[in-house]
Amino acid sequence: MPSSFQDFFFLFLDTLTGHIILAAFLFTMMDERIEWNRLKKLPLLFILPVAATVIGIVLFGVMPEAQIVRYALKSMFILFMCTLWAMWTWRINFWRAFSSVCMAGILQIATTALTQCLVQMLFPENETPLALLIGISSISFFAAALLLKGVHFEIYFRLLLEDNANPHRTALLIFALESVMDTFLVLQIGLQSQYLMAYYLLVVSLVILMAGLIIYLAQRFDIFRKFQAQQDVIFQQQLYEQDLEAIRQEVRTFRHDYKNLLTGLSQQAGAGELDQLCATLSELNAGFDQRLGEKIQASTQIGNLQIPQMRSLLLSKLTAMREKGVECRLEILYPISDINMDIWDFVRCLGILIDNAVEAVEGRDHPWVEIILLAQEGQVNLRVSNPWNGVANPARFWEEGWSTKGINRGLGLSSYVRILARYANISRCTSWTNGVFLQELTVGGAS
Repeated sequence: MPSSFQDFFFLFLDTLTGHIILAAFLFTMMDERIEWNRLKKLPLLFILPVAATVIGIVLFGVMPEAQIVRYALKSMFILFMCTLWAMWTWRINFWRAFSSVCMAGILQIATTALTQCLVQMLFPENETPLALLIGISSISFFAAALLLKGVHFEIYFRLLLEDNANPHRTALLIFALESVMDTFLVLQIGLQSQYLMAYYLLVVSLVILMAGLIIYLAQRFDIFRKFQAQQDVIFQQQLYEQDLEAIRQEVRTFRHDYKNLLTGLSQQAGAGELDQLCATLSELNAGFDQRLGEKIQASTQIGNLQIPQMRSLLLSKLTAMREKGVECRLEILYPISDINMDIWDFVRCLGILIDNAVEAVEGRDHPWVEIILLAQEGQVNLRVSNPWNGVANPARFWEEGWSTKGINRGLGLSSYVRILARYANISRCTSWTNGVFLQELTVGGAS
């Protein structure tokens, strides 16, 4: 326990230096260019060393013999507070901030190990002055920062954080790596002096390997995202080709019949039947617009869906429905670029509702499914409807394993309910009236 003001000051200064290096690495990884509005938030971060130092002293008084436990508790406090600061500074969610702080902590440990290596080489026997130690630490940081910039680590790391499907898994993986490095740092306490140099070099090598692992994972994620984008393009091209073929057939039909239509219109005009002529023209115009307009609308409104995972699923479902002869009435009136829930959970819910609607209309005369997606003021509303004959009891739809198609088939809607139970900003509604079964899902905006 610090026995004097000087000991307390040195402990605080050491913690402050660690926070400065941590913040510097955060800015290195998160910012393409340093922005003044974020730099203005730095002073609040530098208050944390005071709190961390006080907590360290209190923990020492409570458990003087449990050095590793004290270190772990103090580190968790610093990690949590720095995560809150990163969330506030960069306006990102908890998992992205947590991942960033953990990665910065790993790089900070590498800087510490590199500093100790330089100290061992320059001053093998003598005690290093504090000012010189801070200077060597700064040199280590700049060397690490230049190396990171050289391999474009910040680009790969930000790319990895864009994986919205599994942000918690990414964060927990980086946290596990950071915990391993922290453990290695603590283990130096009982190490003999002749092995310290090799030990520090081992720590630096492990951090380099971890950085390489992060780059590798980011590259794999980038490859997967590009592959998914290519699949979207393929599905979209298939949809466009099918629509163009249908439009071509409609035009050919109209071209084949237009002489007969003109003959009938000429006879009405010759007979002076102007009212009937106007009604016939209006009917022909509406029918032509309806037959072509619905096909054009389905192919153009897909462009309003700007979330790749949702677009990929919807395109595949549209293709499958066409193969089954199910008419799809699709409306996406406004651009949808974000949704306030895990995107893969929403994709699963969307797939479940569409699959159930398609299954319900298979084998019917003139089967159709209507899908409406509407985004307004951060809120996303999904409506999936289909014809309903009112034979089965809708209250049983939510039972595990119940299905109109047989035993152990109806697992979708029960999974749908379990997914939505994890969210407080979501409401769902089910209704059946006038021969139509409707499922509605509303995802509220960020509060």
